[in-house]
Amino acid sequence: MTLKLGVPSKGRLMEKTFEWFGARGIQLSRAGSEREYAGLVEGIDGVALVLLSAGEIPRELAAGRIHLGVTGTDLVHEKLALWDKSVAPVAELGFGHADLILAVPQGWTDVDTLHDLDAAAAAFRAVHGYRMRIATKYHRLVRDFLREAGVADYALVDSQGATEGTVANETAEAIADITSTGETLRANHLKILSDGMILRSQATLWKSRNAVVDGTDREVLETLLARLA
Repeated sequence: MTLKLGVPSKGRLMEKTFEWFGARGIQLSRAGSEREYAGLVEGIDGVALVLLSAGEIPRELAAGRIHLGVTGTDLVHEKLALWDKSVAPVAELGFGHADLILAVPQGWTDVDTLHDLDAAAAAFRAVHGYRMRIATKYHRLVRDFLREAGVADYALVDSQGATEGTVANETAEAIADITSTGETLRANHLKILSDGMILRSQATLWKSRNAVVDGTDREVLETLLARLA
């Protein structure tokens, strides 16, 4: 068998991952055109590069179809229930930093904390007859976060893009989304709750707990991890 390493297939995340491995003497590259999803690994034998979307990598790790993979903390925690039973973090790569946060309209001057949000949600339902809507694509993480905070009167609305615009478009009253600088939030007149930090995320190298590793693969894995340490 061959040890399989999953890496994001495009964009800055792919480029920075290639640079990170390159700095450790392992050269990763595309094989062929940008439309091809084949890759090359130089500097170590017995490792195959698998190019995938960042969102696919948690699933492939959990299924044991790849041995190692690079993706964001947010995607692993969101897509894998009991993620620590399926994968283990090997190294934080120091890029791809983003925070998953809960934000409300700046005009909600009396809503600054989760406690305030809970009260506002109850009042909203009493006035409008339906639950306050929170737009997000991180359903598992947001639901768990709000349950632990004791916030109950809300409904999650799926949003796979342009989430910050949902409040202005009146399809949601609040949002939970990834942000790096907060500029887009401010441009859309949103503010982060003072205790609204759900998860700090960055690109991370993960190891599958479910992938089959035979004798040869085990040696390759040990050698690779030693070089990446």
